[in-house]
Amino acid sequence: MSSFRTIELSDSPYENDGLRFLTVKTNNLKGRGDICLFVPEVATTLTNLPIYILLHGVYGSAWVWALKGGAHHTAKHLMETGEIAPAIVVMPSDGLWGDGSGYLAHQEKDFANWIVSDVPKAVIENIPTAGAESKLCIGGLSMGGFGALHLGASHPTKFQAISAHSAITKFDGMGNFVEEPLASYPLKHQKTDVIDLLKATQNTLPPLRFDCGLQDDLLQDNRILHEQLKTFDIPHSYQEFEGGHEWSYWQKNVAHSLRFFDQHCTP
Repeated sequence: MSSFRTIELSDSPYENDGLRFLTVKTNNLKGRGDICLFVPEVATTLTNLPIYILLHGVYGSAWVWALKGGAHHTAKHLMETGEIAPAIVVMPSDGLWGDGSGYLAHQEKDFANWIVSDVPKAVIENIPTAGAESKLCIGGLSMGGFGALHLGASHPTKFQAISAHSAITKFDGMGNFVEEPLASYPLKHQKTDVIDLLKATQNTLPPLRFDCGLQDDLLQDNRILHEQLKTFDIPHSYQEFEGGHEWSYWQKNVAHSLRFFDQHCTP
């Protein structure tokens, strides 16, 4: 029996590049939510493939990681060359509130629980190669990087690994991107710094990595987070690469997330 009142899954004759699209109705969004998936072709006997969730940034939706970032092409190449084992890459919408929901609970909707609970459940119930034993990882870019760090730290036993690209590291950083006033979000979120969440669950935190471009306006914030993590002896990997806050950077560097996830999901 489905966990969702309504479900729409794209039909294979009309799909391309291994991409599938799923829409479910959930009380967490008080309506419908969209999920774009890359489902690799594997033997029908394979089940419980790992699920790698990639969260998008502001202004985007479920399609941007694939149709602007080419994440499915990168994943397919890495799988075909044997660099990573087969996995399902899941790219959900953030819930489409304002310029960006921040993947937080507010405005009578729970955008966090949509990602942490509904998205894996929808994939497991509707994609045959996923299953109850599928391992989960979470990553994202910019606002999605904030979401990955925030949700990964808030649910440390749910995910096998966390990865972020060009992440917003403090909630007030959202103010540089969104039209909506930060006061539209609950006060508890307005005081949210990623380091506080990571410190609170550091003893159970899954493996963590993040990176930022040398020409990115968020570079200094990411460097500060790196130093804070070192101060509190929280294990992590931090890297810097050429590039700015732009799709050309994420197109290239999403491979680091996929390899990192595979490293922590493959026996």
